[in-house]
Amino acid sequence: MTETTLILTLILSAGLFATGLFGVMARRAILFQLISLEVMLSGPALAFIAAGAFHGDAQGQGMFVFVLVLAAAEVAIGLALFLALRRVADVVDSDSVSDLRQ
Repeated sequence: MTETTLILTLILSAGLFATGLFGVMARRAILFQLISLEVMLSGPALAFIAAGAFHGDAQGQGMFVFVLVLAAAEVAIGLALFLALRRVADVVDSDSVSDLRQ
């Protein structure tokens, strides 16, 4: 992997992270926020793979596996919370969750 390819890959991963961050901040539906979080996590995962390939080190792949495990845990917890909120209060909007405190 050349240095130019590494820079382009890092720019792409930063774009993925920024797109996911925008999705989390702009969307109010919990399901779309979970999808945006997945896009956010794919950015650093791509950066770890690119850096590992550039340096010829397996630590980037190890961090990628860690990000995959983190994403799977995030999806499991997020979907469980979403389904519980939907079942109990029929809530799909993250702004209305704060109204459930009372």
